[in-house]
Amino acid sequence: MPERDAREPVTGRTPVLAGAGEKGRNAMARPAAGGRRSAAPRRIDAARARFIAGFLAAPVLLYAVYVIAPYAQAFSIALTDWRGVSASPRFVGLENFRRLAGDSVFWTAVGHNALLLVLLPLLTIAIALSFAFLLNAGGANGGGVAGSRFYRVVFFFPQVLAVAIVAVLFQQVFRPDGSGMLNAPLIALGLEPVGFLSDPGVAFWSILGVLVWQAVGFYVVLFSAGMASIPREMYEAARIDGAGPGRLFFRITLPLLWDTVQVGWIYLGIAALDVFAVVWVMTPERGGPDHSTTVMAAEIYRNAFQYFRFGYASAMGVVLFFFTVAFAAAALRLSRRERVEY
Repeated sequence: MPERDAREPVTGRTPVLAGAGEKGRNAMARPAAGGRRSAAPRRIDAARARFIAGFLAAPVLLYAVYVIAPYAQAFSIALTDWRGVSASPRFVGLENFRRLAGDSVFWTAVGHNALLLVLLPLLTIAIALSFAFLLNAGGANGGGVAGSRFYRVVFFFPQVLAVAIVAVLFQQVFRPDGSGMLNAPLIALGLEPVGFLSDPGVAFWSILGVLVWQAVGFYVVLFSAGMASIPREMYEAARIDGAGPGRLFFRITLPLLWDTVQVGWIYLGIAALDVFAVVWVMTPERGGPDHSTTVMAAEIYRNAFQYFRFGYASAMGVVLFFFTVAFAAAALRLSRRERVEY
């Protein structure tokens, strides 16, 4: 076989180089095509963003006008001595807050709210969980007591009544004479009537009892709905293993219902900080006797609409706002736990 002359051009490389050049040109062209294809998702994302922004614009505007703006206005009024009538209130800076620090009545109200903050959620949730567990897991076969739907309606009934109506009803129940539902039997037996609303040592606990009575029915229904979603097989398997009602509640019901309990605790805590109507309607002196039942909301109303010290009342409102936010944040943080799936 004759040897190839060294001077003869190597023609075999030409197609390879040509092919490589064609592939290179195609490779250089691909990013441009890919750029055209990636532009379409960007246009879709922009359209989606405009669509979402259009739907959010009205709610955000309403929230800003009716929620954020009043808070901002309250913060600004708290820095003035506005009495509700002057067009140009005088700026006093933090003077209202310095006065609050030495206001013994206000700090008495803060103490009552703090006590309600602990006791109202604790008692309401404990009672509501007990009733809900009996309604859903009680009875002979563990399938709930007979007539549980009727009992839920009865428990929920106080929620139908306005808070002011509840206060008026219990004002009659606590009457100190023979017409009071609680004192009438005592008087009939020859015993001294109890001043449920006139005795400084009893009045606060009477208010707490009314608040628990008014709130517990809603949480019975709420917890019952949560318990109804727990599979019955879990209870049946635990009963086969010999678990009693106590173990069923603490090992199955409570862990699976913890998120609902957490929400209830936060709502009840906020309600304890914002309580007003029951105290204002039921008690003598609107927080008496001798400030034994007064709360922050009552002092805010009294200073604003009886003493016309709107700047001072707004400072109280600012303090109440930060107490409420701090409680909600602390409750969410401290009650956080691993979620149980089923």
